[in-house]
Amino acid sequence: MRARIDITEVEARTKIRAKYLRAIENEEWDLLPGPVYAKSFLRTYGDFLGLDSRMLVDEYRRRYERPSDQELRPLAPLGRERERKPRGPLIPPWAVIAVVLVAVVVVLAIIGSGGGSNKTPPPTGTQATKPKHHRKTRRHHASAAAKPKTAKLQLTPTASVYVCLVDPSGKKLINQQTFSAGQAIPAETGSKLYLTLGNASVQMKVNGKTIPVAASASAIRMLITPSGAHAIPLSTRPTCP
Repeated sequence: MRARIDITEVEARTKIRAKYLRAIENEEWDLLPGPVYAKSFLRTYGDFLGLDSRMLVDEYRRRYERPSDQELRPLAPLGRERERKPRGPLIPPWAVIAVVLVAVVVVLAIIGSGGGSNKTPPPTGTQATKPKHHRKTRRHHASAAAKPKTAKLQLTPTASVYVCLVDPSGKKLINQQTFSAGQAIPAETGSKLYLTLGNASVQMKVNGKTIPVAASASAIRMLITPSGAHAIPLSTRPTCP
């Protein structure tokens, strides 16, 4: 009334029906829907009027609300409260830790003893007494025996090339023939082969291994062996001419 605010304005601003606002003004709390609505309406109405709504709600609670069961419960003596507290474990923590450590030591000991029993026993008899150099010698002889004893020569011309090929006895395997690019040259085999080429226009393989042919201003003379090929002087015998 002092603020000259009409009840209809309060109803419009707070969304609280006018009959509930009049009930609050007259402290007719039974006309409100319930305590929860009463406190909510009281808080909203107090904030609208600029009052301390918290103090109004606390006052309403003290005057019109019954104490809750929690507030009515008598305080138990200190001794009973202590009795109600859950008791801790009967076994002390250090005892549990000691048991775990002992179990870990036992498991490690079992694993260690089991691992030792799986070790491979040292070799016995003739196999154990054989020196290492004997085994190396045997491997060396085996690898030496696997080396080829003959040389298989394969030539593929990439351009026109003169070819002469003889064996150590002087037999002419390819007698001064000229082959053109792509023409097939028969493969020849022997313990040693003497090859003469007019130029380097040829691809050469010995026992399947590619051998590079170096270009030269003159004829090329090579000795073919099972281990490969290497250049030799043109005067080396035997030759085709």
